[in-house]
Amino acid sequence: MHAPAATAGLMSGEAYRESLRRLHPRVFVDGRRIEHVADEPALRPGVNAIALTYDLALKPEYEPLMTALQRTSGKRVNRLSHIDTSPGDLLNKLEMVRLLCQETGCAQRYLTHDALNAIGQNAARLDDARGTREHSARFLEYLHRVQDQDLTLGVAMTDAKGDRSLRPHQQANVDSYLHVVERHAKGIVISGTKAIVTGAPYVHELLVMPCRNMGPEDADFAVCCSVPIDAPGLTIVARPAGRPGDKVEHGEPLFSRKYGQSTGVCMFDRVFVPWERVFYAGEWEHSGQLTYDYATHHRHTCIAARAGFGDLLIGAGALMCEANGFDPGRETHLREQMVELIKITEGFYACGVAGSVYAKADPYSGTFMPDPVFVNIGKLLLATQIYDMHRIAHYVSGGLIVSLPGPDEDHNPETAAKLSEVLRANPAVPYEQRIQAARFLEDLTAGYQGGWYSLISLHGGGSPAAMKQEIWRHYPVGSKVELVERLLDRGLSEDADRPITRNRQAGKCCDMGCSAPGQPVMVDLPQGGRGAAQAAAGAPPPASQP
Repeated sequence: MHAPAATAGLMSGEAYRESLRRLHPRVFVDGRRIEHVADEPALRPGVNAIALTYDLALKPEYEPLMTALQRTSGKRVNRLSHIDTSPGDLLNKLEMVRLLCQETGCAQRYLTHDALNAIGQNAARLDDARGTREHSARFLEYLHRVQDQDLTLGVAMTDAKGDRSLRPHQQANVDSYLHVVERHAKGIVISGTKAIVTGAPYVHELLVMPCRNMGPEDADFAVCCSVPIDAPGLTIVARPAGRPGDKVEHGEPLFSRKYGQSTGVCMFDRVFVPWERVFYAGEWEHSGQLTYDYATHHRHTCIAARAGFGDLLIGAGALMCEANGFDPGRETHLREQMVELIKITEGFYACGVAGSVYAKADPYSGTFMPDPVFVNIGKLLLATQIYDMHRIAHYVSGGLIVSLPGPDEDHNPETAAKLSEVLRANPAVPYEQRIQAARFLEDLTAGYQGGWYSLISLHGGGSPAAMKQEIWRHYPVGSKVELVERLLDRGLSEDADRPITRNRQAGKCCDMGCSAPGQPVMVDLPQGGRGAAQAAAGAPPPASQP
């Protein structure tokens, strides 16, 4: 019998908050210097979202999903800092991220996973090119520290970019791209600006990565390293997470007052990085591959994140149908819309599942990469159909979600009684529950938060144009051309330069058996998990039935 695996130092959500209190980053929000990010009301929804990733990992019923065995250390770690070594790892990552985003909308910490997997692949590729083990050894030492301390890492990838028509070395302001300004025996010194850094104020460290393919003239801009969030010379200018404390036009936001996401502009002014934190500096020829690897992992993850958001819309839409007095099973037009919303959500999620099943091991590191065609199709679908998801939620809910009086009227002695009578629809659903569901959907789809979800879904992880480029680059059009030419008895072309036959793909099979006979690939989590998730998030579990 095998001894149980050792467990890395998994933190709770409160321990995560306490760890932030020990850090002293230079953070500004809405023109104010923030002294303690863990206790700042404007950032609390973002801190709450990441705290849930810690709390659920400590729940026994979620252990198979939220944790994984790191093969290089033999320890059980939070899956959000784990390196994927099988299609099963990728499937579990999808399910984990979907679970987290059902509760939070955007769990944010999954960027840690995506960046670590990509950087590990790049380290192995560098070693192969140089005939060394130096880069992989450095990365593994860093990875094990992150896992043992259960850290959350932000990804500082997107540069300010300046004039988009010019390459990094051509910019009038050199700091529009992050770059190395000095090298010496102890490390490097970096300056420049990274924009759109998710969760920047309340992570432990930043992973600095290039955002594009570099040329030899851009060697100083090809840098990948880790920087503590409170490193001297680093300034973060961030926006609030969600809408905590806002008194907006229709009352306090029911969702975004609790969960949200901050993004920050990170300005580096001669920040020193010791060599043990530098994964590469100057190896410009590897920047494009690192960008591609990260984007593929991240788009795969985004699919699960937005499926979790879709689950929120499906549930809220069904509640509004019921509160309005309709059963979607009997009302054809509502059923068609709800099924369309389900089809969209599960359609792009199915691409994530397919990307996991068809994953391949990276030839240098052994890390499993999701299939790029399925991943980019799934991300393209969610990016362009997020607006349809909002439209359907509006259709099944009716205009009430944007025409309600504010919640102050709920307590106005001159209006409350009458409003509760005339705005009630289904006798079985109290007025308060109908109005609550309407205001919840307004927050998710028709206010600030709804616009944020639309834009982040469209451009997060790359624009639709980038996904289309990757689909065409990897799709085996050549195999389809050969199929038709064979059926037409034309004979097969051997022209290696023929553009439409450049990409080919052999057929696939599950040669060793994808699971034991009679054993499904995915199994249900223990019953009661939903209540555990709510309890971890600070909500009461559902009442037991008599």
